[in-house]
Amino acid sequence: MRELKKTSLLIFGIITMGLQAQEYTEDELFIVLKKKDSLLFDAAFNTCGIAALNSIFTNDFEFYHDRGGITEGREAFVGRIEEGCKNRSDNDPQPAKRILVPNSLEVYPMFNNGVLYGAIQHGVHTFEFLNEKGEYQKGDIAKFTHVWILDEGEWKIRRELSYDHQLQQ
Repeated sequence: MRELKKTSLLIFGIITMGLQAQEYTEDELFIVLKKKDSLLFDAAFNTCGIAALNSIFTNDFEFYHDRGGITEGREAFVGRIEEGCKNRSDNDPQPAKRILVPNSLEVYPMFNNGVLYGAIQHGVHTFEFLNEKGEYQKGDIAKFTHVWILDEGEWKIRRELSYDHQLQQ
């Protein structure tokens, strides 16, 4: 009987942890972070949106790339993008495109004592680059993982992994 009570309390505790107030349902979280993902890559590749990029990353952001190494800090990461944007005019075609592979995006919420504090976002994307003729050609296909943190009510990326880069066939 005593063992049954312990088991019942354990099951009740696990169930009620998931019922505590959450800011997002899993579907809403997926939609919010998918939009943030689009904003990130639009700012980085299409618009050179430095202000948008600065708002997406935490100050202690870290970027791990399987070919390019580690970039530590938002300032260093965004600074590299800003430097690349300096020589582009509004009339120039974007030198690279990032394409999210359909149905590859996954989002996993992270909780601390039943309170949503972050999420892991994982997906696959491809890249195309302008060649010397001004035509886009296939580049790499790669996996990515973002660790998103709720920072004063705003979703920000604290860690980003870009890995398993392979030339598209």
